[in-house]
Amino acid sequence: MTTPTLPLLGLSDDERQILTMLRSDLLSQRFKLELFDAYFNGEQLVRDLGISIPPQLKGLHTVIGWPRIGVEALEQRLDLEAFRWADGSDSSDLDEIVEANDWLDEASLAHLDALTYGREYVVAGSSDDPDAPPLVTFESPLDMTLDWDARRREPRSALRECQADRLNYGLGPDERIVTLYLPDQTVHAVETDGGWEVIDRDLHRLNKVLALRMANRQRTADRVGKSEITPEVMSITDAACRRLMGMEVAAEFFGAPQRYILGASESAFQDAEGNAKSAWETYIGRVLALERDEDGQVPTVGQFTAHDPSGQTKIIDLYARIMATQLGLPPHMLGYTSDNPASADAIRSSEGMLVKKAERRIRRFGATHREAMRLALWVRDGTPPDKSRRIEAVWRNPATPTLAAQTDAAVKMVQAGLLPADSDVALEMAGLTEDQRKRVAAERRRAQGRQVLASLTAAGGDTQPVVTPEASNGDASL
Repeated sequence: MTTPTLPLLGLSDDERQILTMLRSDLLSQRFKLELFDAYFNGEQLVRDLGISIPPQLKGLHTVIGWPRIGVEALEQRLDLEAFRWADGSDSSDLDEIVEANDWLDEASLAHLDALTYGREYVVAGSSDDPDAPPLVTFESPLDMTLDWDARRREPRSALRECQADRLNYGLGPDERIVTLYLPDQTVHAVETDGGWEVIDRDLHRLNKVLALRMANRQRTADRVGKSEITPEVMSITDAACRRLMGMEVAAEFFGAPQRYILGASESAFQDAEGNAKSAWETYIGRVLALERDEDGQVPTVGQFTAHDPSGQTKIIDLYARIMATQLGLPPHMLGYTSDNPASADAIRSSEGMLVKKAERRIRRFGATHREAMRLALWVRDGTPPDKSRRIEAVWRNPATPTLAAQTDAAVKMVQAGLLPADSDVALEMAGLTEDQRKRVAAERRRAQGRQVLASLTAAGGDTQPVVTPEASNGDASL
């Protein structure tokens, strides 16, 4: 007789050791991730040299959003459209999972986090409703980390920590709950005075950690990923902010030109009652009436040259060009313009580096999306999906060519006989989205049905009815 085993109410020694290791890694990375977030949101503390800015203006804060522009410009070219089987078979089972998890919209948020922080995490799991599709969620690196096996190219374990009220366990917002992802189970535990108390164990026994990492700018020695907000981007952003701060200080002190009066008597700075005028009243006086001195000389009135901000703006334009090089953006996206506007072809040519970066991100992020879909199918079926059936992630062209150019290329491919006229690939090359291609396929089926019906109707109309010979008069009288 087999003795049933009860799930542990606490963490085992191995589980506690894994949790401690992953939690230490999560906390050690938090400061750097929050720094990236501050630069993305324009909330970073600009390092002041303490020379040109007076103490009274220390509270003045200037913001320049170049890091956000660079990250969002790249993310806007990463549009995931659909999943499908590579062999062309019906992909309605994949569409069901995508729709249930709002995958396409959530993917854009995941891409933005991966570009900002250098990584994002994808988690698969079973739904509370046994008849519902599996759950797939994207988690921020501020809340999650994992231990990666570089040789097998898969995680050994993963950890997610969040406020307890985000999960339906009846806990308060002040309590912290951790989710430990192991190859054979997923453990939910809450921190107590005596350690960790397990509140749920999902024994899926799939021998697979149901978590993935979507890494940006990986290297062989660094599989964690790097942010698009590099140290060079941070340095140039701080320099540009300091230059804007200098312009603000100059506007406060030297925006209004300073004047001087030589040889004036004290009465020139007094009102009609003999009281001394304030410096502001003297400065804004539209008409300054001055008397001659004892020798009959008229006081000399002059004005110092006002501050010219053009020198500062030229330096900011220089920073914009340097930043455009670092981010791989056309300079006009950062506000830099020249006297001779670039042509449309020149602008498209300047986007070449940005397009190539987007294609590389599509390749890396697409692999994570495909593996996440395989995890979802694994959770749904309880068995690993057949590796001979490849899953494809369909992306929009990051080069954003014009509709006329795409259509022209598709027509030439069809005319050359390389593609059938009714091929779905031709529609994809023409720039139609996944939903539009499905509508075109449905309309073609309806048109074919109408043609078949019309041909059957015509065939029925051409058929002559069989006429029986009339009876002779002699037979008719019988």
